Amino acid sequence: MPSIRHMIIELGHFALILAFLVAIVQAVIPLVGAHKGWANWMSVAEPAASVQFLLTAFSFGALTYAFVTSDFSLQLVVLNSHTAKPMLYKVSGVWGNHEGSMLLWVLILTLFGAMAAWFGGNLPPSLRARVLSVQSAISVAFFAFILFTSNPFTRLATPPFDGQDLNPLLQDPGLAFHPPFLYLGYVGLSICFSFAVAALIEGRVDAAWGRWVRPWTLAAWIFLTIGIGLGSWWAYYELGWGGFWFWDPVENASFMPWLIAVALLHSAIVVEKRESLKSWTMLLAIMAFGFSLIGTFIVRSGVITSVHAFANDPERGVFILMILAVFMGGALVLYALRASALEAKGVFGVVSRETALVLNNILLAVAAFVVFIGTIWPLIAELFFDRKLSVGPPFFNMAFTPFMVALALILPVGAILPWKRARLGRALVQLRGAFVLALAMASVVWAMQAERSVLGPVGLFLGAWLVSGAAVDLWIRSGRGAIGDRLRRMLRLPRADWGKAVAHAGLGITIFGIAGLLAWQHEDIRVTQIGDRFEVAGYGIVLDSVDRVEGPNYLSTMGTMTVWRGSKQIAKLHPEKRIYPVAKMPTTEAGIDSGMLRDIYLVIGDPQQDGGWAVRTYIKPLANWIWSGAIIMALGGGLSLSDRRYRVAAGARKTGAAAPVPAE
Repeated sequence: MPSIRHMIIELGHFALILAFLVAIVQAVIPLVGAHKGWANWMSVAEPAASVQFLLTAFSFGALTYAFVTSDFSLQLVVLNSHTAKPMLYKVSGVWGNHEGSMLLWVLILTLFGAMAAWFGGNLPPSLRARVLSVQSAISVAFFAFILFTSNPFTRLATPPFDGQDLNPLLQDPGLAFHPPFLYLGYVGLSICFSFAVAALIEGRVDAAWGRWVRPWTLAAWIFLTIGIGLGSWWAYYELGWGGFWFWDPVENASFMPWLIAVALLHSAIVVEKRESLKSWTMLLAIMAFGFSLIGTFIVRSGVITSVHAFANDPERGVFILMILAVFMGGALVLYALRASALEAKGVFGVVSRETALVLNNILLAVAAFVVFIGTIWPLIAELFFDRKLSVGPPFFNMAFTPFMVALALILPVGAILPWKRARLGRALVQLRGAFVLALAMASVVWAMQAERSVLGPVGLFLGAWLVSGAAVDLWIRSGRGAIGDRLRRMLRLPRADWGKAVAHAGLGITIFGIAGLLAWQHEDIRVTQIGDRFEVAGYGIVLDSVDRVEGPNYLSTMGTMTVWRGSKQIAKLHPEKRIYPVAKMPTTEAGIDSGMLRDIYLVIGDPQQDGGWAVRTYIKPLANWIWSGAIIMALGGGLSLSDRRYRVAAGARKTGAAAPVPAE
């Protein structure tokens, strides 16, 4: 049996090397074929993309097999696994480290390349060949990075009896699923980059290109939204402070591509509908993946400290920096050389949907730039001014929030403006009901709240404005006539229209959830004795007992706490403080009673000299609205992506291209 296991590992390593060689072939031959017009050379791209993905998938499967079977002849398994670890975390341990996560990175990179080959039949042959070649060139760079600096298949001459376990913070269901979704998102943006570079090489950017690139951007954005939402949810319940966002450098590394992807989605619509903003859209497609590479550099170079960071290796950081310089530098040079091919054709008035989308893009791009500066400034200060600086939440909240407020205000108006030329007054009249409703709800909350916080009512106004504005947008699209007829027509609207409205409504729900939580949460920190009852924001809480509990691979100090509302018991919670003996690390597991309007969040701390226990209590209003809004946004994206118009051939323009000929 051990010989079969070792053979699978060796085959996995060999498959990774073979995938690297296939990627080199795919990066060169179809590109030459597209330049020469040789059909048989261009046709190499599609089978090569499939083979490259299958080989990488086999390699990833072999590494997963090593973790599942606790094969401690692999150095990576020794450093990140243990026989007593639950199976879920043995599997998630595959990507809970630098080397394994990079293999997942490349697996997703090759997956998107293969999908472009499988579903790219509507593309002109030359453009398809160039897209797959550029995508494969990115794969070549990252295969080289893995094989030469981060090989996950490094063997040990003398395997130990057991492993060193996975970081306990990563032994959580949220972190098991968070990285794959996140990678599907920001690695998926590579295909948008490949489309942009391929179009620049070909020297043609038109409405068809805008239609081709939108579904890929949308798919990447959906996964990125889910991934960021899962990461936020994990931080909320796992770190023990009840925070949903810390403006951590690694959080920002995924948030910046998300902002640029949103801008790209909206900008590509203008290219498709009006053949305007071509130059700007092309730049966004390049920068979306550029920010993904910057995020990879931040996480894996060790230049910025973070609880999420994988590596602290300058050699790896330099390699990633070289990849970033080559691809971003090359793409931007090509972008400059092809400026004449990016001339806008459609003209539009100052008041129009195009203008609203331009404003949308400016706000999103500047917001992303603010996050980038705040993230990278400590590094710049240390390198050039020899100063240790920390840029924390106060800066980001103050600098970032105004752009999001402005975006939320203009979004419902821009969504209902006609293309080319519009009348602002008419749009505002159509939205007057939504505005009055949002203002009335905010006024009621302002009058009812105990503390005169402006944040909660403003957040409710913006959230209600976005949700009701999305409903008005659908109502307007249903046309004129009786209410029943309009409702039936509304249900028959294209899925893309429904997807847009649902996504905008999801954003409104998230904004309200964030504002409500920050404005109205209550916090209480105290020492309490077993059996004592204390009050927080109208809830009575009793520490019933504290017990020592042994888990599968940890020891736990578990509290039993009862929550009362008056004389009625509403919850019995079990906050824990765990110690993982192998990793010698503590973790905090909060006890949370979740509800639609509030969470009761309890954390047990250390024992005190007088026999009491430190207890932290948080009452968090609307916490679940934050992640519900993210789910709704992703569902809206999924609705849009399922619209059959995304699957209809957009390649009518390919008839104008010269027919490819076989190579001599």
